[in-house]
Parts: sequence; C-alpha cells; structure tokens
Amino acid sequence: MADDGTILIGKSAKPEELLLKFANRHGLITGATGTGKTVTLQVLAEGFARHGVPVFAADIKGDLSGVAALGDSKPPFVKRAKELDIPYEPDQFTTVFWDVFGEQGHPVRATISEMGPLLLSRLLDLNDTQEGVLNIAFRIADEQKLLLLDLKDLRAILAFIAENASTLTTQYGNVSAQSVGAIQRQLLVLENQKGELFFGEPALDINDLMRADRDGRGIINMLAADKLMANPRLYATFLLWLLSELFEQLPEVGDLDKPKLVFFFDEAHLLFNGAPKVLLTAVEQVVRLIRSKGVGVYFVTQNPLDIPDTVLAQLGNRVQHALRAFTPRDQKAVKAAAETFRQNPKFKTDEAITQLAVGEALTSTLEGKGTPTMVERTLIAPPMAQVGPVSQEVRQAAMASSGFKGKYDTMIDRESAYEELMKRKGLNGDGSPIEASAEGGGGIMDTIGGWFGNASGGERPKTGPGSRGGRMPQSMTEKIITSAARSAASSVGRQIGSAILRGVLGSITGGRR
Repeated sequence: MADDGTILIGKSAKPEELLLKFANRHGLITGATGTGKTVTLQVLAEGFARHGVPVFAADIKGDLSGVAALGDSKPPFVKRAKELDIPYEPDQFTTVFWDVFGEQGHPVRATISEMGPLLLSRLLDLNDTQEGVLNIAFRIADEQKLLLLDLKDLRAILAFIAENASTLTTQYGNVSAQSVGAIQRQLLVLENQKGELFFGEPALDINDLMRADRDGRGIINMLAADKLMANPRLYATFLLWLLSELFEQLPEVGDLDKPKLVFFFDEAHLLFNGAPKVLLTAVEQVVRLIRSKGVGVYFVTQNPLDIPDTVLAQLGNRVQHALRAFTPRDQKAVKAAAETFRQNPKFKTDEAITQLAVGEALTSTLEGKGTPTMVERTLIAPPMAQVGPVSQEVRQAAMASSGFKGKYDTMIDRESAYEELMKRKGLNGDGSPIEASAEGGGGIMDTIGGWFGNASGGERPKTGPGSRGGRMPQSMTEKIITSAARSAASSVGRQIGSAILRGVLGSITGGRR
C-alpha cells in the first residue's frame, strides 16, 4: 500500500480518514458494549501498522489477537468493503504477544524502583499516611544504595524501617508499625494475585515495543489482558507505568509525519476510577506532553464521562459508537458526547448517537492546522485480518519468531536490597546464619548510628544486628525478612536510575514525602 499519510476509518458521504501527522494528538473510541469498539480499534491498529507505525494494545477479551492471522473473508466484511467501494484484501500483521503472567506471551516486568512510590501507592490502595511511609522506604533505599527490584526487596526495607522507627522518625517523620503492617498486608494480597510476577528482571525495554518488521510495517504489540483484568488496579497501574516510561525515556521530537508509537488504552475508566487528584494531574501532564515524544494515546471506553474533562480536551480524534439513553446518567453521557463534537447542521448529534447501528459511528478527526472536522455519521471499514481470537498454534508460532525468545522468558536473580540487608545482618538469603562479620565491617545499623549518634552517648556496641555472630537470636526484623524470603517469589531485577516519582510524576508529589 502506498503511504499517502492517511488511515481510512470508514465512509460517510466521503471517505473519513485519520491524518498520520495528527495521530499523535491522541484519540478516543467510545460506545456501549457490542457496538463495535474492538473492531474499530483493530481497523486503526491495522492502518497504523501498514504505515510503519508500531502499536501497543491491550487485548481484554482475546478478540484482538486475530490481527496475527490472515483474514477469512467473512461475508459481512466483504459486503461492507463493497458498500465503501474499497477492495477486501485479506491480510495479517506481525504481532508480538506479551503477558504479565508469562502464559500467553513473553513476560513483561518492571522493577519496584521503576514503578515508584506514587504508582505503587495507587496499586496497593494506600492512604496518605501509608504512602508517606512508602516514600520514606524509597528515600532510605536511595541513600543506602539498596536496589529495590522485587517485592521481597520492598518487604525487607519496610521491615527495616519498622524495626528502627524510633531512630528514623527524627529524620523522616513518624513511622508507625501499624502503617508498615498495612502496607505489608497489601503486598501479601498482591502476591496472592500473582502480582509478584510483574516485579523483577529482566525488565521490559521500551525500545522493544517500537520496531518494524522486514517489510517496513509496524509491529503490533499485544498484551494478553483477559486474566490481568481479574486485578483491574494492576492492569491500570501497569499501563500507566508503561505510558510514563515512554514519556520519561523517549527524546523530544516535536511533530512528525507519523507517530513513533501508538498506544491504545482499553477499559480506560479503570485508570480514573477512584484515582487521587495527584494521580489525575500526573496523567493529564503525561498525556499533554507525550505527543512531543512522537507517541499517540487512544483511550477506549464505554462512556465519554469515564474520561476527566482535562484529559478529554486533549483527545483530538474521536470515534463515537452508539450509546443508550435509558437512564438519567445515560442521557447525560449522550449529551456530553454530543457536545464534544464540532456540530454538523445536517443532523442532531445527540439523536444520532442513540440511533447508530453496529459497525456505524460518529467520527471527527483533525485536519488542516489541527482543527477538528465536522462530525459525520460513518460506516466503519472492515478489518482485513482475522476478527476473533487466534489459535494457540498461531500464538506460539508468533512468540517463537518474535526475536525475544530467551530474552524475557527466564527471570534473573541478582543481589539487591533483600540480600544486602540480610548480609548486613549476618544471614544468607534463605535466613541461615553466615560467618560473623569482621570487626569494623559495619552493618546498616552502624550506618544509622552514624547518622543519628548513639542514644546513650557512648559508642555503638559491636554486638547487635550489624555485626552479630550466627548463634544470636534473630531480631523481629530478621524474622519478618526470613518469612518474606520463604513466601515471596524469587525474582530480582535491575535498578533503573530514577523512579517514576522522581522523574515525570515525582515533581508533583515531592512535598508529600
């Protein structure tokens, strides 16, 4: 296909197209269940891929995976192509499958440091006090050069600050055992939901999402999210982390002829439901600024009211499928959706929204100098790849040929905060004693003593957790750490230079530590 700089969305009285040069101005696909949102998402993903633009999309129901298989010329799609006066040409696209749980795709992971305290607080549903304790844990880990890579690292540093709360309070503020215990309980819940599989190494390299195949087509990266949706907070936090990593790591490029990557955020309401104001501000900032990095973000959700107004205002390309107006809230949603379009005098937008058939939508995209077109009632073009889930054989073949076989499949376990803290306690990683530290070797308690001095005014005794021999009883800290070692997954990863909080999101919450 010749690269004419447009993607065909469908046809009204004229072809309705998305201009690639404005595709990084973001977009929105909305509509009630069963009205055709997933098919529209697939049409756009195929269009971007044909023009050499890599795509990242979450596959909520498994239906979107069909882009990896050749289209099967279903009569409705052939008929739709004829109605639009376009050829139906079965096609398939190079697809890389990813899966947080490593079952239906290559494992995708992040480190605790990459996630940062703000997003972790959101993931764990912490209150302000508990989030403050989490910030203290990150701060101490930074100052002590302790790598926070997986959940047992985080458990270890939390246990340490609980054990030394009275000493740390003068420097960092009050740390209560109740707050630490609450965080530890939430970490246990996350582990029970297999959340520990997400934290570790090798962590995802975002450059692996931004590739073209040998034919110059953009590769479609498909996140298997059917099981991930059992933990909606993990799903939303993961996608926000990925979006923030793209923002933090990609260079400024300004406006390009076409995006470097297009990111589809399905079930977008999960990101905003119950989110604290500071997180909403962070999302708004990332969405507003990431277009200059060459990334287009497309939110997919049922109702335009799911998206905050500050974010909605930044979504220039719109596809609105049918909405039902049975309740007052539904009627409000229809009115809100209608008001976001540039009105067309040929019909009433609010009435049209409730009358749209499956596979039909109201569309408005950016044109000219970036102004929106008048809303048009549009027949959506048919996808050319398979619609519906691919077979396990096709999925396995795609994984085998992705080029990532072996890169992410096996977790790497290297020394990080947990091992270092255990070593300073005179213990091995499994909790067994090791040979006593040499005199003057110093442990983390000696470091704390150096910060704050000995409460009794004399020198710190050389017995104690930092330098004790193997036969002394374990402290409470050691018991907690040892218990965590036996229950946490053995997954340790690399440390990224700065966490999200200290990068894009950190500037917003710096005063809350």
